[in-house]
Amino acid sequence: MSSAAPNPRTLEILERLIAFPTVSAESNLTLIDYAESVLEASGFEMQRIPDPALPKSGLVARIGGDGPGGVLLSAHSDVVPVEGQNWTRPPFELTREGGRLYGRGTTDMKGYLAAMLSLAERAGKAVPDQPLMLAISYDEEVGCQGIAKMLPGFKRLGWRPDLCIVGEPTSMQPAIGHKGKAAFRAICRGTAGHSALAPRFVNALHMAGDVLSILRRMQDDFAVSTVQDAAYAIPYSTVHAGRLQGGTALNIVPDRAEIEFEFRHLAADSLSDFQMRLAGEIEALSSIWRRRDPAAGIEIVLTNTYPGLDIGRDEDAVRQVEGLCGSDARVKVAFGTEAGFFGGLGIPTVVCGPGDMEGQGHKADEYLEVAQLAACDRMMDRVLAGLA
Repeated sequence: MSSAAPNPRTLEILERLIAFPTVSAESNLTLIDYAESVLEASGFEMQRIPDPALPKSGLVARIGGDGPGGVLLSAHSDVVPVEGQNWTRPPFELTREGGRLYGRGTTDMKGYLAAMLSLAERAGKAVPDQPLMLAISYDEEVGCQGIAKMLPGFKRLGWRPDLCIVGEPTSMQPAIGHKGKAAFRAICRGTAGHSALAPRFVNALHMAGDVLSILRRMQDDFAVSTVQDAAYAIPYSTVHAGRLQGGTALNIVPDRAEIEFEFRHLAADSLSDFQMRLAGEIEALSSIWRRRDPAAGIEIVLTNTYPGLDIGRDEDAVRQVEGLCGSDARVKVAFGTEAGFFGGLGIPTVVCGPGDMEGQGHKADEYLEVAQLAACDRMMDRVLAGLA
């Protein structure tokens, strides 16, 4: 088999994985059933970690030595929707054209998951001396919610790998950092009334406009802050408002408006400091509006958060992944991953996987280059050889 060609079994598994339409809004259980069957046939010990309320589940598996150490490979099973996108190929069928593999999730990130499962079959035929561990999560595309729910069950297993590789698309370069993220909702409560008498009431949309001004000022401050990291495309922490809604009719003063916004932050800009400043700014604004009407006010709700990743360039884990993937680029990525959750457990974690997120992630006619999948298979071979 040429080093430029993926393992044939990896391609077969990828074809099966793409056929499961595991959009985050839907169940992933058929994919988990399939992965379980592959791992069971390969002799892995497995445990499902089901969602407490949704028809979804994570899956963890292990083979090899019983002691600490070894390598953990991590992938998520969900993909983003295809509705509203102009696909020219069937999104849930694997289509090979030249050097490209088309289908939803090929890049983000079922290509890596297919390489994981293909490796598992090889590990079952030559059981490694050190443990090989796999983690398959869900609901990563909606804010890493699945891995957050899986974490208590994972911690109870007591696994202590020497290295975790999260296979998000990095063009097979070791990614050593990404920003953390927190999502918020600002709820602005005003007082309703006839628009002909609008000055007598508190317009919730006007309040929301003031909140947006606060967020813009905070963003401007981060942009000129001394806390910068040139390894990122945007070298500073960012504040972004993505959704505003409020009002029911033009002739009614709106009594409620909501803003959804996010904070993507460097490791040196703490979430707690951001929240403290935001709370002070919002309280000062609310007090102004309460003078107009005591019923008015603004509430800030934290709706979701995930940690960033920041591992030192010279850490042993980084050098190890460089040797496994064949690149010493040591990049930092703009998108979030589940790596910070594993890093938070004290597991040295690096992000490295096939595909180009900027070029292909979440787009119509998503594809993965065949050469990238082949490079991932070679990395998996080196992982297994290192555990032998």
